[in-house]
Amino acid sequence: MTTPIKTQCFKAYDIRGQVPSDLNEDVAYRIGRAMVVELQGKNIVLGRDMRLESPMLAEAMTRGLLEAGANVIDIGLCGTEEVYFATSAFKADGGVMITASHNPKGFNGMKLVKSESRPISGDTGLNAIRDRVESGDLGALAINSGEVRFKQDKTAYIEHLLSYVNVADLKPLKILADPGNGAAGPVLQQLIKKLPFEWVVINAEPDGNFPNGVPNPLLPENRLLTREALLVNGCDLAIAWDGDFDRCFFFDQEGRFIEGYYLVGLLAEMLLKKNPGSRIIHDPRLTWNTIDQVRLAGGVSVQCKTGHAFIKERMRLENAIYGGEMSAHHYFRDFAYCDSGMIPWLLVTALMSASGKNLAQLVDERIAAYPCSGEINYRVNDVSAALEEVLAHYLPQGPHLDQTDGVSLEFPDWRFNLRGSNTEPLLRLNVESRRDPALVALKVKEIEGLLNSRYME
Repeated sequence: MTTPIKTQCFKAYDIRGQVPSDLNEDVAYRIGRAMVVELQGKNIVLGRDMRLESPMLAEAMTRGLLEAGANVIDIGLCGTEEVYFATSAFKADGGVMITASHNPKGFNGMKLVKSESRPISGDTGLNAIRDRVESGDLGALAINSGEVRFKQDKTAYIEHLLSYVNVADLKPLKILADPGNGAAGPVLQQLIKKLPFEWVVINAEPDGNFPNGVPNPLLPENRLLTREALLVNGCDLAIAWDGDFDRCFFFDQEGRFIEGYYLVGLLAEMLLKKNPGSRIIHDPRLTWNTIDQVRLAGGVSVQCKTGHAFIKERMRLENAIYGGEMSAHHYFRDFAYCDSGMIPWLLVTALMSASGKNLAQLVDERIAAYPCSGEINYRVNDVSAALEEVLAHYLPQGPHLDQTDGVSLEFPDWRFNLRGSNTEPLLRLNVESRRDPALVALKVKEIEGLLNSRYME
């Protein structure tokens, strides 16, 4: 038993906090030991992103894993999906990715998985690991320490990515790629050698100093460099990634940012062509376009609570070929039911090649059919009371109510989802309509008015 410590870095689905106040060598070491005790695992995959503190945390985590008796399969600098792939491919007992994804400089974190890359979140092991870390109940030191095995060759992973497309059928598109100085650069360079595209690559070198801003393309200010480079170079599309590249983001040939929502239906349609009748999992925030495209493609759409742990679990339950969230998380059955930031853009380039259409032509009709607000965040002083206020206003109008995640109210010509954040006093709003963008704007203002009356800070 060691001295108790604070564990505020443990969140609902992962570990995340400032270094060193929340997350440091001692905490990382304890997590390693506690993880082995909880998983009773002998082989653990370990990867890390480009953040300045990641090597230090990886070394401490390695020490904890080894002293608990586990072997460490060290795959080095990588993306989160590479840990998922390696954990599944190597039949390891678990995996750890050291990353804070798109969080600001000075933050770091960890994403943990068990065998078959099943997520470790609150009630599936993370709380138990937290309790051991906090109390110091880390189990006995192993009589025989584990060993480190370095397996940093990416060949099998690259080959798996390329299996989603027929490279011979790809057309010579001109693509702007922006890894944002995150971990995507090295993988991209290997893919570039095997694809017939013309590339313009910016911010390729992994750099935890973030010289061009934190790699988070969801922030409009972070899209400017990508858009400018696309337009200057006359590219057919642009792709940008967040720090650990579990998400990718698209810009069309005019530099327009394409909401992740419309990629869900597009990818579902593509995968259903090869897997007719399959099930597709989607989140409840924005749904109409996805449901329509899945129906037209002969698939079955299944709604699921937002969040990677819920999506992955439901995909396994339904044997779904694909799952997608509007937040640009895309999950694939043949990728251990995990999310990838590389597979989606490969599929999109294959569709552009096969159809002869540019990205705008592929999504414009869907955007026109189901315009949306995109996710809008409101800081409120009482999440539950604010939700009740909105419900009290709209329920007398007789909408269909769904409470899969927060509240979704559906009217004949518009719908919205309003849900609280798991970690902050925020309400997240998404509104969509049927071919009426003006109605979307009107309803956003209407809901804002209800929140403004009492709850917005």
